[in-house]
Amino acid sequence: MKYIKDYKESDRMSDIYLCKHKQSAVTKNGKPYDIVILQDKTGTIDAKIWDPNSAGIEDFDSLDYIEVYGDVTSFQGALQVNVKRVRKCREGEYDPAEYLPVSKFGIQEMTDELYGFIDSVQNNCLHTLLELFFKKDAAFLKVFQQSSAAKTVHHGFVGGLLQHTLAVTKLCDYFCKQYPVLNRDLLVTAAICHDIGKVKELSLFPVNDYTDDGQFLGHIVIGSEMIAEKVREIKDFPPLLANELKHCILSHHGEFEFGSPKKPAIVEAVALNFADNVDAKMETFAEILENTTEQGWLGYNRLFESNLRGTKVNT
Repeated sequence: MKYIKDYKESDRMSDIYLCKHKQSAVTKNGKPYDIVILQDKTGTIDAKIWDPNSAGIEDFDSLDYIEVYGDVTSFQGALQVNVKRVRKCREGEYDPAEYLPVSKFGIQEMTDELYGFIDSVQNNCLHTLLELFFKKDAAFLKVFQQSSAAKTVHHGFVGGLLQHTLAVTKLCDYFCKQYPVLNRDLLVTAAICHDIGKVKELSLFPVNDYTDDGQFLGHIVIGSEMIAEKVREIKDFPPLLANELKHCILSHHGEFEFGSPKKPAIVEAVALNFADNVDAKMETFAEILENTTEQGWLGYNRLFESNLRGTKVNT
């Protein structure tokens, strides 16, 4: 099959893809059309069916596998498909493993590297807490390894949560070497745990959407609750240390308008906020560059609040 990442403007699409999302819409002239997001393991691409009632368009829905015939065009710096024909596929015509976006890094290799950071935490209570999550809770670890870090924006792929967590932990480890004022055990533990709530906030692929817990509470509150539950299992866990760790989780988005219930009040929370923000934005920009064929100005981006400029990425 031809992967989505390999398409260029003016290419003809003629292959099977997962319909991640389908939505009916109406043009300004009142004509119905369908908005579709196609997905394979290399990413997603927007598609439009301008005449959904034509004979060449079979009935299908979100999460169906469909054979798509269409033309690849460019719109506002991003590729999209002008769909001409669609056929819903039968089981056996496709390999589901080809349609889940995955981290470019090995899951086990990233897990082993994360274990190295866990083993480096010397505080007995914090070390025990990390082991309860990542070494003694097989069900949690399995979901953590398979989860994305977001529905959209950044690290939205299988292994994305693990990849993001490891990157944030590495940045925090670097901060500790540069700024001795930081409590390394606390910061590394907070970095490893900062997004654990996402295992309950988002469902696994291929759905990768918000759960009821995610809609009601969000991963920050969920993560703080998960920390509190594990702390209660550890004898004589210092209350102040528990509060400092939970504070890092609760404040890691930095600002109220970004979803943090608290603003950073200790130096470790400040460092965690910066590390999380750096990795999220760098990965977001990298994904933008990887998914565009343009090398000039790409248009306004809401996350960066700027008109971004594309440059060719070596792959």
